[in-house]
Amino acid sequence: MQLIGTKSNSSLLWLWLSALVLATDRLTKVIAESTLQEYEISPVITGFFDFTLLYNPGAAFSFLASAGGWQRWLFSLLAVVMSVVLVIWIKRTPTKVWWLNSGLALILGGALGNLYDRVMQGQVVDFLSFHFGSYSFPAFNLADIAISCGAFLLIVDMLFFEKKRLSQQE
Repeated sequence: MQLIGTKSNSSLLWLWLSALVLATDRLTKVIAESTLQEYEISPVITGFFDFTLLYNPGAAFSFLASAGGWQRWLFSLLAVVMSVVLVIWIKRTPTKVWWLNSGLALILGGALGNLYDRVMQGQVVDFLSFHFGSYSFPAFNLADIAISCGAFLLIVDMLFFEKKRLSQQE
């Protein structure tokens, strides 16, 4: 039996994080859809944060939301292609490269969570809503949080760890 982190183990073990993100995202969306009505505002922190069930047929910030339906399949195809790229990237990255692998796995899990919505419902379920005074940030979900956190981890890896890794390989 080999230990996690040895060179002969596959980095695909990081896919557990993607699966956790996907499962948590699905669970929270099912709960949101079963307990909220669309556009219903359920305050959590008055004047700052609430649960509001919304459906987004477009991409981030409702980009192409009113495009007529073709965007569903475009964004689904992009998510499938990016998921394949992410899995290959994770597989080719050494297991011990924590920042990079966790970032890639978070992005993959989030992409799959939103892909599920897009394919099954034709739109993404959003339910987390923040607002400050008269400004409202677009509603989002846990998949979006995972994608954003994953992107942050990729940036941290690129800025602080990639150069060191590359110099050690020379």
